[in-house]
Amino acid sequence: MTKQQPTIGFIGLGAMGGPMVRNLVAAGYPVSSFDLDQARLAAAVNAGAQAADTIAGLVAEVDIVMTSLPSSHTFIVVAERDLLPHVRSGQTIIDFGTTSLPKTRELAAAFATKGVDFIDAPVSGGPSGVEQHQLYLFLGGEKVVVDRHMDLFIAIGGPDRITHCGAVGAGQAVKGVNQLMMGLGNAAYLEALAFGVNAGVDAAVIKEALGNTGRWRADLHSTAGQIVDGKGETVGVKFRELPYFLAAAEALGFPLPLTEHLYNICDEGERVVIDDNRPAPSFWRELTQISATPTNNG
Repeated sequence: MTKQQPTIGFIGLGAMGGPMVRNLVAAGYPVSSFDLDQARLAAAVNAGAQAADTIAGLVAEVDIVMTSLPSSHTFIVVAERDLLPHVRSGQTIIDFGTTSLPKTRELAAAFATKGVDFIDAPVSGGPSGVEQHQLYLFLGGEKVVVDRHMDLFIAIGGPDRITHCGAVGAGQAVKGVNQLMMGLGNAAYLEALAFGVNAGVDAAVIKEALGNTGRWRADLHSTAGQIVDGKGETVGVKFRELPYFLAAAEALGFPLPLTEHLYNICDEGERVVIDDNRPAPSFWRELTQISATPTNNG
């Protein structure tokens, strides 16, 4: 006897959500989809999904609700306004976004009072990771609940890079490690290069001098290459998400001094680049705007 596939409702059909839906449909899952952008919704329908007129209508039809929304704030609003009032016992909510860790746990507890399971499942690897089934998935939730949905995660991102990180919120914690690793790492390379550039050495010379051997030099070499190509201002330090991790650290009672300092420096800057589809400051620009010409005191 063929096992009946669970019905899925997917909210948010952007760069990540769109290909996730396509993978689910290709794997044979019935998917109802919702997005405010009608072009994205039409693309999901063309891939074989159904279109829902409202989130409430979508929730009423499905066993599992998945979300891939553009910010922590957006997910929290949708969860509180559109999901909590309409969910029913036995359903599961799966959030693929990067969401505030304390709020994730708070919402999971609220869903639990209604008999609804919650899994935080932030991802890393971008659209290509979804399309190539090489997506990192960091899962937080009860093991029995996560295991019950494992086939869905494999259908979305492939079997190789899925980790059950622990209880609800653990996925968001590991995603924080991932984002801070990249953001602080980029910031360190930019600052090191800014030291040389501000001292009067061309970035191309620094790139050549330090070579491309060894992990750290290879990463700095890559960053220097972006500066040489005129793209230094666009090297991101995860500015938009840094407040999520600072708030989580404050709530849990531990410091993130480098993250806090990086955010404060960037936050003072003019929003001159687009990062994650939003105006953002450039750490490279802040580092290389020399306010005064050095004088020779010799």
